[in-house]
Amino acid sequence: MQKSSADILEFEHLRELLGRYVRSPIGASRLRQVEPRSDRMWLEETLADASEALDYARVSQQSQTTARGAAVRIRFESLPDPSAVLHIVRIDGAVLDGLQLHGLIHLLEHAAEARSVLQSAAARFPRLGRKAEGIADLRPLVRDMRARILPDGSLADDASVALGRLRREIEKQQKQIQISLERFLRAHRDDGTLREELITIRNDRFVVPVVAGQQRKVDGVIHGASGSGQTLFVEPLDTITLNNELVRLREEEAREQHRILREWTERLRPEAPAIGRIVSTLGDLELLFAKADFAGDFDCTIPQLSPENSRRLVLDKARHPLLEDILKRQGKRIVPVSLELNETLRTLLISGPNTGGKTVTMKTVGLLTLMAHAGLP
Repeated sequence: MQKSSADILEFEHLRELLGRYVRSPIGASRLRQVEPRSDRMWLEETLADASEALDYARVSQQSQTTARGAAVRIRFESLPDPSAVLHIVRIDGAVLDGLQLHGLIHLLEHAAEARSVLQSAAARFPRLGRKAEGIADLRPLVRDMRARILPDGSLADDASVALGRLRREIEKQQKQIQISLERFLRAHRDDGTLREELITIRNDRFVVPVVAGQQRKVDGVIHGASGSGQTLFVEPLDTITLNNELVRLREEEAREQHRILREWTERLRPEAPAIGRIVSTLGDLELLFAKADFAGDFDCTIPQLSPENSRRLVLDKARHPLLEDILKRQGKRIVPVSLELNETLRTLLISGPNTGGKTVTMKTVGLLTLMAHAGLP
């Protein structure tokens, strides 16, 4: 099998190392796209972005005033994977469920916060400020939904007037069923019919536990038996009509909830392109700050490109990041390497004993070159 230089130089292992600094599925997806490129303009822009992100990260760790424009660290840990939600939003007639909506609202709120923070600091960090412009302001839409959807994805009672009314009627109906069944329990307390005095639910209907063999004493419908077969779950005749009405109300509630979710999905559908751009921008930002965190932990620098008409490779106390990572965990220090190649000095002969560092030196040159071409510190 033919191997590329990226395979031999373990670029994929470097990507895994960077993955430690990525906190969300959005950032992980963006990291998978990182690869060496030869587009000089792209490289210069990407390295400049990384440099500013590194400066921002350093400032955010220092004592600052709380005034507008402070470099506030942006968190990405709790962002959900929006890919399935975006797919549904783009399909006419498709409806998001409550949990999907809650996750999307959380993501858009986080994006709005990141936009506000970075734009307020744009005077000091203009490149990050310009990136934040890719985050559309959907806060009015988000605020309207946020107040009406709960963290577990269920809808609040005030999500609509009809939903609030139905839930009040359901609560009232449940109380009537409770009263009916408690009356039944009192009537059969001492005749040996009941397994125990409690009300339970089977097949979405309120029932009572009756001793097997005693069901003829009770007018009603059997909705199953216990695992041992010694208890039957019976819906008394007097409760059937009440339970039927409860089932009808719950079906109406489900229809109203679906109507609300459909309406909210329809409101989001025109914003699908903007939401896609928001997700893309969040991925870019998370990758930038992952680069900055990696650079901080490994004492990295931002590589500089030689002028187009000048070929130079200068490494000053260069370290192989994967080797340094291993040695750090062993409590050992890495031995750095310095070298220079240019138009005049185009060949460097490395000699020395086995385990003297020849291969490490060559792999350090190769991997750091790939990292520079991938826009990495």
